[in-house]
Amino acid sequence: MAEPRYKRILLKLSGEALMSGRRNGIDPETLASIADEIVDVQKAGVEIVIVIGGGNIFRGVTAATQGIDRVAGDHMGMLATVINAIALQDALERRGAHTRITSAITMAEVAEPFIRRRAIRHLEKKRIVICAAGTGNPFFTTDSAAALRASELKCEIIFKATMVDGLYTADPEKDPTAVRIPHATYQRVLAERLQVMDAAAIDLARGSQIPIYIFSLREKGNITRALLGDDIGSIVSDDVPEVVS
Repeated sequence: MAEPRYKRILLKLSGEALMSGRRNGIDPETLASIADEIVDVQKAGVEIVIVIGGGNIFRGVTAATQGIDRVAGDHMGMLATVINAIALQDALERRGAHTRITSAITMAEVAEPFIRRRAIRHLEKKRIVICAAGTGNPFFTTDSAAALRASELKCEIIFKATMVDGLYTADPEKDPTAVRIPHATYQRVLAERLQVMDAAAIDLARGSQIPIYIFSLREKGNITRALLGDDIGSIVSDDVPEVVS
């Protein structure tokens, strides 16, 4: 593997990325493939923070439309992210990686509480830090948690791995005229309401000047390609994009 561009990154994994062709749950082959790539990236000397979603198991926003209280639904969604974190931890450690799960809500039997200095020390000791339970607060998405943790842990970039290969003018799965945008400023994303991350996450990333790189997990090896700077997605930043070669 060539020299990576970044030394400390945050990888945002959506829960849906773990489903593959399933309607819900975790696809074992997809989980194994993602774990293989993460381990390869870490072996190249990259310090990795992972924030994982829970949409493959439960969505608080969806539940709220079906009669469940929004706060209760969001707490249920946080627990779903912990399930995904444990599954990912197991897959990584079976490949020889050292990991720690940190949770924004207390559950001492399965995860550490998130403590910034402790998490940074884990990274310095070459452990992969998996952040679960979002921010620990209802009404905030795991995208917001990703921007928050990236800021707290001084990550150089946020890699948002989704099922879409970049930032588009509209949802490409619904609008065939949607055009991919290689680079956009934070302000453009907010002003045009481009659906990459929620507004709170974009605003926090802008305040910390952390670029966001959006790419697809559908093709194996894309995490490594993104890290090396291949043009496989879109970047959100106020600077001339350096991630695209």
